[in-house]
Amino acid sequence: MSEVPEAWVALPPRDEEGFRYHGVIPNMARLAGAHPRIGSKFGALFVEAMFGEGVLAYEERELVAAVTAAAQDSFY
Repeated sequence: MSEVPEAWVALPPRDEEGFRYHGVIPNMARLAGAHPRIGSKFGALFVEAMFGEGVLAYEERELVAAVTAAAQDSFY
């Protein structure tokens, strides 16, 4: 059985003036930035999903995101 290497992505340097979420620069923003072709589209989708018009209040959206991350054992 061959050993499968872990995924590796070179993250761009932390941009202290970049997107802040609850006062911090999320590592997911840096990961999206490592993929310039899709990073901006992913960021726009996130902003629309979390802050755009919709049935759920912002707090409810945060709760859905937290439960989803916990179900996937994600620390994001």
